[in-house]
Amino acid sequence: MKHLTSLFDLTTSEVHSILDRAARLKAAWRKGVREPLCAGRVLTQIFEKPSLRTRVSFEAAMMQLGGSAVFMTAKEAGLEGREQHDDIAKVVGGYSDVIVLRTFAQSLIETFVEHAGKPVVNGLSDDYHPCQALTDVLTLQEHFGDVAGRTLAYIGDGNNVAKSLVLVCAHVGMRCTIGAPEGFQLSEEFLAQVRQQFPQAQLEQFSNAQDAAADADALYTDVWASMGQEEEKEQRAQIFRDFQVNTALLNVAKPQAAFMHCLPARRGLEVTDNVMSSPNSIVFPQAENRMHLAKGLFAWLLEQ
Repeated sequence: MKHLTSLFDLTTSEVHSILDRAARLKAAWRKGVREPLCAGRVLTQIFEKPSLRTRVSFEAAMMQLGGSAVFMTAKEAGLEGREQHDDIAKVVGGYSDVIVLRTFAQSLIETFVEHAGKPVVNGLSDDYHPCQALTDVLTLQEHFGDVAGRTLAYIGDGNNVAKSLVLVCAHVGMRCTIGAPEGFQLSEEFLAQVRQQFPQAQLEQFSNAQDAAADADALYTDVWASMGQEEEKEQRAQIFRDFQVNTALLNVAKPQAAFMHCLPARRGLEVTDNVMSSPNSIVFPQAENRMHLAKGLFAWLLEQ
């Protein structure tokens, strides 16, 4: 049985298989064709964190493939103490063909993998955001064509998005640079794990934004304070003030470098309004591609 808990799970061949399926299904969708690959299938989503793109993209993907979707908050599912998590996983697995979790602890996803008996997808955890990173590569492939050898620069907090981007770049042969303040960089433990599994990975980490952005094909950022870090918002705004993606930083990258953001964006903080709205921005095609990537992922999980 296939699962997606992080991009450590997948082989490079599997990554390309998901991306190829997503691209094929998107091309068909553009022609008005919605293949009923998941007719009769049920997607169940359980979220501890609120969402716009994750929830709607997965639901729309399953429905466009002919299936149906059920959504529950953590409270509705009983994750807040009404039942043991392994019992919930077994019950939900009995009703579902695919389960998507958007949660805080990676351990909850692992519990569902162990007990649900159905494919489990990490829709986001504090550790990883694999579907977002796969979507980002799909978007870069559409924008550039072959992405091997290109450089993606991530500017900001070394969070779940940054970790997943490092992994997906290793899979597809992209160079990945990280620009993050000291104390907010990717851990040496994580980097060692990446280099062990992907000896060919092209990865560099910098303590300033300019060195990371130099000669990059794409600049990427995320919010400085993620969900669960709201109390640190003001402190982080000071720490990250030199890591804003603005016109000056965009000019350090290659001419016509793409700008990406996993959204929601705090315009005026991690990115300026003029960069978000510039011709360089591919943020909204990137957001739409969450749905197309989800289709490719469902097709791969269910062998369609």
